Amino acid sequence: MSGLAYWLAWPQRLDPPAFWFFCGVALFAAIASFAGVFLYLHRARLIEDTPTSKLRSAAQGYVELEGDAAVMDGPPIVAPLTHTPCAWFQFRVEEKESDNGGRHHNGRWRVISRGRSDGLFLLRDDTGQCVVDPDGALVTPSVTQVWYGNTPTPPPGMIGPRERRWFGTGAYRYREERLHPGDYLYAIGDLRSAGGGVEGPTRAETVRELLASWKRDQPRLLARFDRNGDGAIDAAEWEQARDAAEHEAVAELGRRLSEPGVLLLSRPPDGQRPFLLSSEPPHRLTRRYQIYAAGLFGLFLLAGVVALWFINTRTG
Repeated sequence: MSGLAYWLAWPQRLDPPAFWFFCGVALFAAIASFAGVFLYLHRARLIEDTPTSKLRSAAQGYVELEGDAAVMDGPPIVAPLTHTPCAWFQFRVEEKESDNGGRHHNGRWRVISRGRSDGLFLLRDDTGQCVVDPDGALVTPSVTQVWYGNTPTPPPGMIGPRERRWFGTGAYRYREERLHPGDYLYAIGDLRSAGGGVEGPTRAETVRELLASWKRDQPRLLARFDRNGDGAIDAAEWEQARDAAEHEAVAELGRRLSEPGVLLLSRPPDGQRPFLLSSEPPHRLTRRYQIYAAGLFGLFLLAGVVALWFINTRTG
């Protein structure tokens, strides 16, 4: 038997468990890669078909925005490995697996810690700004640092290079991704108005809350509304309390309406459309997704051929 024929008949020499394992892996790879092709093409088409809006005139709903990242007032967002102030971060620490003798082998890495920023930050364009809630977003960072060391956390002052390094020495590998204030930011997600009277209890709900709180503080309720001094609130006095609660509720609603509204960009509630934050412009992001789709299509063809090869050796 020639060398080529020998290898073509290799699946026939496998015992049934091994045969179906390899055949199942090939089928799974084909199905998963085929689904990935549609996923990335859908994202690319969505970016191409969604027009870019300015914040001043953006309609609420699923929108595409471009601007710069900025931080909000309050506690700073600090990346944990490099201690760099930023607008968003994601990190991962991996340990190289070792044998019983403590020697590192096989080049396999095990994740020992990871994390992701959930702090709010801003997107600003030349017409306004909105708050960005990054929970659930697919983020393309502006900075990715990968470096190596011998401790579970990088020693103070040990900061990795500003470019990716896939090879290095050390038992631990550190990876940190960031968006910085002032970075270009492309975003596509769900834009809604919060505050400015849009959210919060209604007038009826506010009245009920006020009356319930007054009931819990009986001495104060009596001092304010027990006009005849009999130590109890009769029907007429309770009606006066209701009128007072109505007036206070109207005043509270007016105060909320006078406050400026805040635009919030977040993950779409339907969960069907992607929430993207990217330091790359949309045309480059679209191109990247198209390349991913092409690569997965090649994997689909390869895995499909392998799966058919296995099946044909048993059924042919």
